[in-house]
Amino acid sequence: MALRDDDLTHLGRCVELAREALDDGDEPFGSVLVAGDGQVLFEDRNRVKGGDHTRHPELAIAQWAAANLSPAERARATVYTSGEHCPMCAAAHAWVGLGRIVYATSSEQLSRWLTEWGAPQAPVAPLPITTVAPGVPVDGPVERFADEMKALYAAKFRP
Repeated sequence: MALRDDDLTHLGRCVELAREALDDGDEPFGSVLVAGDGQVLFEDRNRVKGGDHTRHPELAIAQWAAANLSPAERARATVYTSGEHCPMCAAAHAWVGLGRIVYATSSEQLSRWLTEWGAPQAPVAPLPITTVAPGVPVDGPVERFADEMKALYAAKFRP
């Protein structure tokens, strides 16, 4: 699917949320849930610095959507995120029946950059969303955000 201007706007907000997370000493990831009519419903950023490494914004979105939206509303919604969903978040997204995902940078890009920097890899395999949740429509990565996200990741993960 071709990206629209509003897709880029929402991804830009995700990058801002990632920067907010980094500025707060957390890992730089941010996500936004947008209804089918374009209304922003929920946004969050990583909150893993306290030791609970499941506090990803994509998981928070799935949990919020399950509690607050009908199945039809979830299916029409789009999740925007600064980094491709990890397997945990991709599974949660699919289980609650959320619609399209649009991400700025891929798990493959992050893994490649971590290797380039000699940084440790994540403890979970960097599987593509489409491997974990093959029925979810996905768009990404979006090249225009690569340099900015790489810089945020470097600030947190580069030894």
